[in-house]
Amino acid sequence: MEGGGDGGDLLKQEGRGGESTAASLDGMEAILKYEFRDKRLLEEAFTDASYSPENCSSFERLEYVGDSVLNFLITREQYFSNPNLSPGTLTRLRAANVDTEKLARVAITHGFHRYLRHNKADLDQKIEEFSKNIEEYPLHSNGLIKAPKILADIVESCIGAVFTDSNSIDTVWTIFKGLMEPLITLKTMKRHPMTELTEMCQKRNLKWEFVDLWEERKEIHVLIDKQLVGKGSYGKKLIAQNRAAKDALDNFHTILGQFNEPCQPM
Repeated sequence: MEGGGDGGDLLKQEGRGGESTAASLDGMEAILKYEFRDKRLLEEAFTDASYSPENCSSFERLEYVGDSVLNFLITREQYFSNPNLSPGTLTRLRAANVDTEKLARVAITHGFHRYLRHNKADLDQKIEEFSKNIEEYPLHSNGLIKAPKILADIVESCIGAVFTDSNSIDTVWTIFKGLMEPLITLKTMKRHPMTELTEMCQKRNLKWEFVDLWEERKEIHVLIDKQLVGKGSYGKKLIAQNRAAKDALDNFHTILGQFNEPCQPM
């Protein structure tokens, strides 16, 4: 697919923080199977504010456009694909397909991150860690790993760049529908471990609480009726909480199997 094209090929970008080099952006056009009329839009879509070369804006404005475009496209796709689903279910399904982790996975799967220009010292390491962590969760971790937000940002900014260049929302969907696969469906969508734990406890009139051991040993514990049922640790406290909730779910029937009665948070 072509948008026509003047502006010539973009050269390889300067090193990121003096340590690495972003790939030539003409490779990004090959991934998208779309040739930009205005090459500057593609350059802008992959430029973080930390990079800030002269005469080149960061991706933030294009990200703003891409976020709105993507939400509309996913809404339209799911509305016509699921004629019997309620608005609430459609909203949860849309959220699952446009959240940070889902879009960050798109960036890693198709190599968007190789074209990102930035000067953030630890970003490359975080991206590498995320790319390894997702191997454990093929579709989505549901809050059990931390996705670098910038990966989702450049997917949205790229969508914004294609929309701005083509002025066609259908062109955007033709390009990105395949890149977004596999879309999360009602059958593959899983509940967040915090939500699932809360519902499980509520049905049994059990009381649950987090025990915050973050400062001492970077751990979060889950107690249900004063019994230790789950533990979680991670580099980020919120993720550690989610992991503790997931661990409690995994251990629930083993430790608390005697509770069949209808967890209010304490």
